[in-house]
Amino acid sequence: MSDFASLEPIVVEHGERPYAFIRGSVRMDAFATIADRLGELIGWVAAQGTEFAGPPFFRFNTVDLTGESEVEAGIPVVSLPTPEGDIHIGALPPGHYATARFTGHPDRLRSVATALRAWADRENLPFDMTRTDDGVEHCACRIESYLTDPRVQPDPHQWEMELAFRLAD
Repeated sequence: MSDFASLEPIVVEHGERPYAFIRGSVRMDAFATIADRLGELIGWVAAQGTEFAGPPFFRFNTVDLTGESEVEAGIPVVSLPTPEGDIHIGALPPGHYATARFTGHPDRLRSVATALRAWADRENLPFDMTRTDDGVEHCACRIESYLTDPRVQPDPHQWEMELAFRLAD
């Protein structure tokens, strides 16, 4: 965790948050297959005349580091547009979330997640998730938000991101 000693995780409470999303099943080494659809989703939401209610994110419904994970490319919205094709509408669940902000290249997010887990363990804050016998995590809500607009800051080493993992009640 030495690279991330400056992380200052906190617990925040969120209400239910509506969002539009595209879901995919991806291997972590082929994450671009879902990440590349985020621009398409943002364009579609904007074309619907719907206001954004926050930064774009990836929601990890399952995490399988050796197989495929179920991931959603999402954008929070003020009002719900009508779903179309493989674009869906949902709501992020309310509750308490362990969060950590990080500035740096997205390829370091796995280490940030490990540091957030270690902090939550020390604080006795269990995540709202289950793990199957084969190690696949099923997450109630695990979000990776991108707070920096890459059109404004194209250098991914300068991007600010936030991890938010829903805590068990």
